[in-house]
Amino acid sequence: MRAPAHPAARLTAAARLTAAARPAPVDVVLPCLDEAGALPWVLGRIPRGWRAIVVDNGSTDGSAELARDLGATVVHEPRRGFGAACHAGLLAAEADIVCFCDCDASLDPALLVPFAGAVDAGESDLVLGRRRPEGRGAWPPHARAGNLALTRMLRRRTGLRLGDLGPLRAARRTALLDLGLTDRRSGYPLQMVVRAADAGWRIEEREVPYRPRTGRSKVTGTWRGTWQAVRDMRDVLNQPPLPPRTQRTTTR
Repeated sequence: MRAPAHPAARLTAAARLTAAARPAPVDVVLPCLDEAGALPWVLGRIPRGWRAIVVDNGSTDGSAELARDLGATVVHEPRRGFGAACHAGLLAAEADIVCFCDCDASLDPALLVPFAGAVDAGESDLVLGRRRPEGRGAWPPHARAGNLALTRMLRRRTGLRLGDLGPLRAARRTALLDLGLTDRRSGYPLQMVVRAADAGWRIEEREVPYRPRTGRSKVTGTWRGTWQAVRDMRDVLNQPPLPPRTQRTTTR
């Protein structure tokens, strides 16, 4: 499927200098592996004034060059892995609030505005997007089954009643760094939630539309990829918990 058309214009040198002079209030980390078809739409949906950090994880389709031309900050992470790319973006971030979003046009980064707002207002420590599939093939049955199994294991491990472990999320940068995240594969998003729960974070879910992605998934596009992701995440759930504290989860 092709990404929705978007008239993304290249930033002029003057515009780049102006943007650099004003620190962004929010950084959006976008792990990227061969997403040239989706990048114009995704970067065109980044909220005004926020900074997009595209973490190139070994693309061969010109994604890094395209992202840079479209005004994004590009970070190169040679170590393959979703977690490796996400954490490289977190380390490159400078804003107080950091958001994460897939770079395949399945999720709209503009939806992160209320997520960041809830964190900034002190209403939540971690806001997660609960995906609501829209369109045929948006969320294949095997990927949905894997997600369901993991949320059940997460509930047994932490007591959290979450409906999804999706990639759309927001939290404070320093707090995320303090979690000491170590997974560099598919278990990274789950480890973030588990350690946040162990640390007593207020974790909130908000429903978001989930559309068919542009291109083929590198992780959950097949049963094999999904099973590997589940194995990675199961290993995370088997890690010793951090000292327990009060946990609260809300759903909107």
